[in-house]
Amino acid sequence: MKKECIAMLLAGGQGSRLYALTQKMAKPAVPFGGKYRIIDFPLSNCSNSGIDTVGVLTQYQPLELNDYIGNGQPWDLDRLRGGVHILPPYQTASGSSWYEGTANAIYQNIRFIDRYNPEYIIVLGGDHIYKMDYSKMVDFHKEHSADATIAVLNVSLEEASRFGIMTCDSDCRIVDFTEKPKEPKSTLASMGIYVFTWDKLRKYLIENENAGGSKDFGKDIIPAMLQNNERMYAYSFNGYWKDVGTLYSLWEANMDILNSSDLELYDADWKIYSRNMSLPPQYIGPEADIQDSLVSDGCSVNGSIHSSIIYSGVTIENNVVIDHSVVMPGAVIKSGAVVKYAIIGADSVIESDVKIGASKEETGENQKWDIAVIGHGEVISSGVSVAPGQMIPTV
Repeated sequence: MKKECIAMLLAGGQGSRLYALTQKMAKPAVPFGGKYRIIDFPLSNCSNSGIDTVGVLTQYQPLELNDYIGNGQPWDLDRLRGGVHILPPYQTASGSSWYEGTANAIYQNIRFIDRYNPEYIIVLGGDHIYKMDYSKMVDFHKEHSADATIAVLNVSLEEASRFGIMTCDSDCRIVDFTEKPKEPKSTLASMGIYVFTWDKLRKYLIENENAGGSKDFGKDIIPAMLQNNERMYAYSFNGYWKDVGTLYSLWEANMDILNSSDLELYDADWKIYSRNMSLPPQYIGPEADIQDSLVSDGCSVNGSIHSSIIYSGVTIENNVVIDHSVVMPGAVIKSGAVVKYAIIGADSVIESDVKIGASKEETGENQKWDIAVIGHGEVISSGVSVAPGQMIPTV
């Protein structure tokens, strides 16, 4: 059952910087953009790129994510040969272990990859929002007879210290790589998207496993290949890409849907697919006032919504104000509540006359400002105020 290229999607991280939103849910399963989950983006990219075999490596709080992916049908990945496969850690005759790093997670699934005898594998993160045609990156890899190709984004010098940074020659060949350097030599940042020639990567995975270390692509595999003068190239990407690893970046990426033309969700030629419940049409009541917002199926709205993302099945009662906020599926916002610059988790209940968050201008220059966050399934009692930057529950 040979495949030229298969994808391995790393979806097992804890996502600890999303705090209350990932206490009972893996980060790739976190809702995004009104009707999606974060993992919809790499899965849809695979499907749109013609990659029909995807291994999803899960570990932390996998129940919600496993249920969501199911048989892969929403992404046209329910294939008889190939399709999507959930790959958790497993026990063997010699023992068992959790995935210890990104490279170790792929190492533990060498048998799965070998079943398809691929020429190339593409390794993806499950926590990024972007649209990319992976087939073009694979073509670039082949044209350069590369052993490894890394997708890169040009970032500002101030941001560069947060990424793995590459220096390249005039032919895009990587000559230097440093993981999160204090003094970056360039601004070409790794996006955590790799294409490898499988035979070459397989050899390095086995050597790295036997050598110990952190068993990580950025810390072990990429530096080792570079040291051995393997053919490694940088593939430049110029579109929208966002790491939604923090609460603020998750909120900001949701706002980007309203403010940025770079993240186009209405492109019929590159659809982002998702698994959606069958819900009735949204109801917009006579007292509703909605501007510059997305409101999904199954919502009932009688309040004011400005510059916000309202997910499916949300109830917003009369005299409610929602401003620059993200309200996740099934939440209920009761009469008189004011929600500004906030994320409200799924199935939360905001009782009457609650005040959550505020704008920077309202907070004042001398006070710390950040978005306010309510975790999934929380109930906020009537009359309570949740300050900007406050999170419930505290994690």
